[in-house]
Amino acid sequence: MTTIAFIGTGIMGKPMAANLQKAGHQLVFSEAHSAAPVELIANGGIAYPTVKAATEAAEVIILMVPNTPQVAAVLFADDGVVSALTADKMVIDMSSICPIETQKFAEKVKLTGAEYLDAPVSGGEVGAVNAALTIMVGGSESAFARAQPLLTSMGKNITLVGDNGAGQICKVSNQIIVALNIEAVSEALVFASKAGADPARVREALMGGFANSKILEVHGDRMIKGTFDPGFKIALHKKDLNLALSGAAALGVSLPNTAKALELFEQCSEMGGENWDHSAMIRAIESQSNHEIRQ
Repeated sequence: MTTIAFIGTGIMGKPMAANLQKAGHQLVFSEAHSAAPVELIANGGIAYPTVKAATEAAEVIILMVPNTPQVAAVLFADDGVVSALTADKMVIDMSSICPIETQKFAEKVKLTGAEYLDAPVSGGEVGAVNAALTIMVGGSESAFARAQPLLTSMGKNITLVGDNGAGQICKVSNQIIVALNIEAVSEALVFASKAGADPARVREALMGGFANSKILEVHGDRMIKGTFDPGFKIALHKKDLNLALSGAAALGVSLPNTAKALELFEQCSEMGGENWDHSAMIRAIESQSNHEIRQ
């Protein structure tokens, strides 16, 4: 059993923490920003008033918060994680944030003697609930080996990509691919529907061929049914694509279709969809096409 301070129990973090509890680990939480989930406390979790206090009680500190500034605040505030780190502790940041800042965060954390991994995830809420996440890890081989039993309680495809920052680079790459797949499925279903075919049957046919993908399977179904409650919010995918484009600009890399996908997400936000699931990108395509596939 490992005592884990889990910081960030939102759509993804809450089921991830629950799976760690199911695996027999002791979970502790900070209530500095919001109350710990009642279910996790009922299952043996312990709430502390500050991040510092939770860190002091834990061997491993896992972060699952929305963006780079939140990670910085949790780590480096006066009563944050770093204020209570010792050489026997480990920080695992499972948020999706800036790779360059991640490298800086890792350097500061390791000055305390503690270990640091960046370990962002893919798989959405369904993957988090089913402990089936893909986990992309950056850090040392020794830290990865120490963390692996915990990571296997939350995911299935777990890869040490490289040194600190490599996990976040991999996650940004993942988000490019996911966004462009959502765009492709959106365009295909709107085209098929407006041309007179049943989009549900088109999707069924395509799933048996080379066009099949997890996006067509899961998000294509969401698009046809119009079920856009967030598994992964448009606001968060916009953040990830902005990370991709800012990184590409610094590297001199052209990402034209990533830029277009971001424009479509921005249009959804203007339509009031900042908190829609990212599969709702189809609504931007539908708006531009004057046609909804859900008749």
